[in-house]
Amino acid sequence: MNTKKFTILHSNDMHGDFLAETGTDRQRAIGGLALLSGYINKVRKEEQNVLYVISGDMVQGSLIDSEYKGISTIEIMNYLAPDVVTLGNHEFDYGLPHLLFLEKMANFPIVNANLYIKQFHKRLMRPFVIIKKDGFDFLFTGIITDKVIDSIKLDSLVGSFISLEEAKAEVGRITNVYKDDDIDCTVLLTHIGFDSDKQLAAMLDPAWGVDLIIGGHSHTVLEKPEVINGIPIVQAGTSTNQIGRMDIVVDDDTNAIVSYTWKLVPITSDICAPDRALETFISSFADPVNRKYASVITKFTDIMTHPKREEETQLGNFIADIFADVSKADMVLIGSGSIRNKSLGPVVTLMDLKTCFPFDDSIILCTVSGRQLRTIFSHIMRKDNRTGEGECYQVNHGVKAIYDDQKQKIVSLLVRGVPIVDELSYTLALQGYHKANAKQNLGIGEDDFCGKNYTVITTSAYDVLEEYLRSHQHCATPKFGRLIYLSES
Repeated sequence: MNTKKFTILHSNDMHGDFLAETGTDRQRAIGGLALLSGYINKVRKEEQNVLYVISGDMVQGSLIDSEYKGISTIEIMNYLAPDVVTLGNHEFDYGLPHLLFLEKMANFPIVNANLYIKQFHKRLMRPFVIIKKDGFDFLFTGIITDKVIDSIKLDSLVGSFISLEEAKAEVGRITNVYKDDDIDCTVLLTHIGFDSDKQLAAMLDPAWGVDLIIGGHSHTVLEKPEVINGIPIVQAGTSTNQIGRMDIVVDDDTNAIVSYTWKLVPITSDICAPDRALETFISSFADPVNRKYASVITKFTDIMTHPKREEETQLGNFIADIFADVSKADMVLIGSGSIRNKSLGPVVTLMDLKTCFPFDDSIILCTVSGRQLRTIFSHIMRKDNRTGEGECYQVNHGVKAIYDDQKQKIVSLLVRGVPIVDELSYTLALQGYHKANAKQNLGIGEDDFCGKNYTVITTSAYDVLEEYLRSHQHCATPKFGRLIYLSES
């Protein structure tokens, strides 16, 4: 048996999490790219064969990243020097042309096998990379699907996407072409969510020789790998507060992983020293941003929280109320994922707001029927949408929706205390992104409920928030009771 040990370190959904945080004991630092780099450097010194990979969403989520539109992230990642990266949905947030610009900036390969411009049958990105390590060949390919890449539908350059079934076929295409080239280990870097990873693994033909799936998107924290169809599936949560570590033994004769251990490693100052040179480099981006955005724009009466996107939150209610006030709509739907911070206030700086609400989208006002509203709420409140991979929403004051998990339907939907009537019309305000992706996210086609009959309330939701907060001081925390779930028990 001709075997060798390798260590694969992996991150996903880092979202521009450049800077360390202080632990609750105030004695240690947690996360940040300088500490992460320190740990990666430490492992590279301790182990002979180390690979570092990233499964999507390097960008979007920090003010530094949004200020430089991902350029800072790619420059910092060039310093971090991953061996290979795959695309996440947020890599598309600044538009397809800008993504292709960022890809040219990267000193590392960015792979994706299944995203095509179908009209010309051309892949957008490099489909795979073969990395030679100590005499062994590793094939890495990347997968993303239409389930998570809705943002690019706002870009007219690309009009169609690849399903999970078609993604499976692309994996087979690539592995079949190279399976006779003595590939010792085949790794799928995916950004499709943990549940979809399991579905994809079950669909793969064992003859294709896929050894490992390293995933992202759902921010899943695991205690151990999930093994489906003989393939271990791992993921490393979100941010830079931890990193996945997979120590594997690969057999050159059978071209397979014969043993492995995996763990989620917390990135703290207890286990490694920060990379001071990277700290200095990050500061070159952070210092101008800090100076620009340090001004206070408002003060709340208390902290407003947004702990989970799957449930009604104080901060979500507050933001939905602002857009209801501006739009005068009967009902407002704000994507929970648009709100990136778990809390805001009581003092709110420009930096706080831009970090919390980084997506600068339009707000659209449509007219819908009561029956269509019932369809929408039945879709967005359903149980299998509340798994961490669905698209959930926050709603404005005066809306009260009650969903019965056992009956799997809306049992009550009120606007301003009055039950909706299927045949009556109501005004609905929502972000342009969610209008463009209505069929998947709202359960009703865009043309069915909106078509060309809509009004653009604002081209910049962010500008509306900022101006509202500047002119409204001491805002109080809204009360709960807008989205209610009756459990099966």
